[in-house]
Amino acid sequence: MTTRAGFIALIGEPNAGKSTLLNRMVGAKVSIVTHKVQTTRARIRGVAMEGESQLVFVDTPGLFQPRRRLDRAMVAAAWGGAADADVIVLLIEAHRGITEGVERILDGLQEIGQGRTVALAINKIDKVQSEVLLGLTQDLNERYPFAETFMISAERGYGVDTLRKWLAGKLPESPWLYPEDQIADLPMRMIAAEMTREKLTLRLHQELPYQLTVETENWEERKDGSAKIDQVIYVVRDGHKGIVLGKRGETIKAVSQAARAELEEFLDRKIHLFLQVKVRPNWLDEAERYSEMGLDFKDGNA
Repeated sequence: MTTRAGFIALIGEPNAGKSTLLNRMVGAKVSIVTHKVQTTRARIRGVAMEGESQLVFVDTPGLFQPRRRLDRAMVAAAWGGAADADVIVLLIEAHRGITEGVERILDGLQEIGQGRTVALAINKIDKVQSEVLLGLTQDLNERYPFAETFMISAERGYGVDTLRKWLAGKLPESPWLYPEDQIADLPMRMIAAEMTREKLTLRLHQELPYQLTVETENWEERKDGSAKIDQVIYVVRDGHKGIVLGKRGETIKAVSQAARAELEEFLDRKIHLFLQVKVRPNWLDEAERYSEMGLDFKDGNA
């Protein structure tokens, strides 16, 4: 039996649908998915099986014009994920077409894509007419020699199986890199923190302070099979703390309930979740916080 295994980097602009595609490929929720841009910070690896091939997905932060240290570290992580991968998939939103951001990514691919298999996946195809799709496909393939082009809807699942099968055949012959039943190589503490951060993002909408992070401070296994999880939400200002807590603590309570419900479903057991909000003015400049997110602090240097 010939087995294959390798790393596949999903790259694209923020909100192009990379996390949705990753979760659809893996068949479980391993990456934070919200309507907000720049929500994926760390290089989350989701593992999917296709026949005798093991596909290890690197869900990179969206590629955008960085302004702050955290932005720069995220962009460096994205390109680093692509540079380390066996196959790269560029995800583009059909209705947005070739934006300035896509232009920058195509320029970056000229260097990073050398000697690698690079595929194009045009996402959200249900949002445009077929002739627009055809023109976009032609234009993009004239700008970069993609190995293959796929028309998909990550949200609806259309075309995803075809893409996964194609990717499986492009990976190098290799023993599997992870146990067959493992879906992500992120520690559960970090996945739990991401779930809480997602609920905060969904709950707060426009009010959300972007300078916010969640860390799992303590994970205690109980004799009855349940787990007690203590998390800290770090914000940079006192005013942000009030936003996260909400009037009479209603916001934090709703976030805690939603995150706990999702964790219980994901882990298939009872979870006791306790959230605290702490003001930490300089967390964006602390190397330790970056390590927690799987980012390199040094990459944030201007």
